[in-house]
Amino acid sequence: MPTRPTIVRNLPALRRAIAGYRKTRQTVALVPTMGALHSGHLKLVSEARKRARRVVVSIFVNPTQFAPNEDFGSYPRTFATDIKALRDAGADLVWAPTPRVMYPDGFSTRVEPAGVAKAGLEDKYRPHFFGGVATVVTKLFTQVTPDVAMFGQKDYQQLRVVTQMAKDLDLPVKVIGIPTVREKDGLALSSRNAYLSHEERTVATTLARVLKAAASRIKSDEPIARVLADELNEITAAGFVVDYLEARHALTLAPIAARKDGPIRLLVAARLGKTRLIDNLAV
Repeated sequence: MPTRPTIVRNLPALRRAIAGYRKTRQTVALVPTMGALHSGHLKLVSEARKRARRVVVSIFVNPTQFAPNEDFGSYPRTFATDIKALRDAGADLVWAPTPRVMYPDGFSTRVEPAGVAKAGLEDKYRPHFFGGVATVVTKLFTQVTPDVAMFGQKDYQQLRVVTQMAKDLDLPVKVIGIPTVREKDGLALSSRNAYLSHEERTVATTLARVLKAAASRIKSDEPIARVLADELNEITAAGFVVDYLEARHALTLAPIAARKDGPIRLLVAARLGKTRLIDNLAV
């Protein structure tokens, strides 16, 4: 029977555990999460096990990446279920700090990324977000000191921000992006899918279908602007309120006007009822 992962909630205990791994020259992988784990998170754990001897999973709902009008208070928290899933997945340690541990009284330092973090995608609609992400991930990297860190490609701009941040700050960790895990009908797995009603869940597959169709058309050399306009209409007709549907350079996230300017990543964010969904796909 799999062993329950060690759970640590304070920095001295975390440092003792990591020091124990390092004493015997064991490599360490980090999987940062906000809990409410699904198969996508567990895929990250599985991939981490292939790359390191020890797998540390952080569970921390980070308040600094939520705006006052967002869902911090109602964000799903399923710690007991998460621990059982991580036991079955073979995680070694769960780093589960409280907000006071991460942001003690007097905390006043913030990492404020630019470049890919100012691409006019998520940052346009959630201007607070990447500062919160960059700050907490920098802290996680310095706390856990992993050799590798696993992030899902579903949050593609976040992946690019974290990758660039680690490079810019000379952090000795390799950031690895893992392909998006999807339901059989194509919907990208997300903790926020739990907010969808039965009817909305059926409609939500529109995003993946549109991205796939747009990628196929662009590969066939149809003009990108026309493709995006057509597919935007389809998303809107399905009942979404669209924040963006964009074709961007896969590394810089700069706008792309023609296929020759690639590699291309298609990115979409849209609201269905009260739920905001994001997705992306390589062309």
